[in-house]
Amino acid sequence: MELENQPFEAPEPVIAESASLQTHRVVYDLLRARVKMGCVLDAPCGAGAFTRRLLDSQVYRVAALDLERRPGVPDVDFRAGDLNDRLPFPNDSFDAVVSIDGVEHLQQPCHFIRECNRILRPGGVLIVTAPNISSVRSRWRWFVTGYHNKSGYPPDEQDAVSPEQMRMLSFPELRYMLHTSGFQIQRISTNRSSAINWLYGTLVPLQFSLSLLSFWRAAKTEEHRRQIGEILRQMMSVPILFGESMIIVATEVMKAAYIKQTWKAPVARPDLGEMLWGEPSCQVRCPAHRRW
Repeated sequence: MELENQPFEAPEPVIAESASLQTHRVVYDLLRARVKMGCVLDAPCGAGAFTRRLLDSQVYRVAALDLERRPGVPDVDFRAGDLNDRLPFPNDSFDAVVSIDGVEHLQQPCHFIRECNRILRPGGVLIVTAPNISSVRSRWRWFVTGYHNKSGYPPDEQDAVSPEQMRMLSFPELRYMLHTSGFQIQRISTNRSSAINWLYGTLVPLQFSLSLLSFWRAAKTEEHRRQIGEILRQMMSVPILFGESMIIVATEVMKAAYIKQTWKAPVARPDLGEMLWGEPSCQVRCPAHRRW
């Protein structure tokens, strides 16, 4: 029979999603709603699950970036690189950058966001996801234990590359990095809200009242007051209060005019027999009338 003579084609291997449940689906839907076609970077791509989803859509030109290529990463334009360093792409290369559960693992997340600004075309879209430590449940856990939800116990200090060695970012921190790096948040979403998160809903009125009092007293100008009001509304939104993961959609509204890095002088520590270097401090200016 003709069917017996046809060569057998093995199915594509299924790549497990390492992100929280439904994150890839929600991110893809948000991307499709804003970028109908074009070039998309998946960074970090990990095992390649979201890269495969992008390829299967057959509407995007796809590139992937991570420290090293894993066996399951599909055949795309893959670049090996550290997201803490300069990204190996020229200016204005992509219509969108997707970073799923990556920024909390970086030593310099602000630098990575500015690099996304550089490689995005004008008006490009950046979608960033991270564990939501600004939820009511996570804040309560930090108040009780000193550790947020999703990093709820002391990490292993003997393992410098342990996955628990994260720099967990709150929503205000992530918003500040985006808005001082030439981006504007367009939408805040989440992958899901589990039932246990809603049990903390009774704390929301108290949280809102204390936040409003604290924030309002800190306002320096009318513009600062406007920003505070916007931040408070966003922090009181359902995705932030009750979501498992933060999913932030931001668009590039300007290019960072320049990034100035200064390094602190090394500090001599004879007792340790070594020189300790300070971390870089970065100053960013983003006037709307200047571009690269």
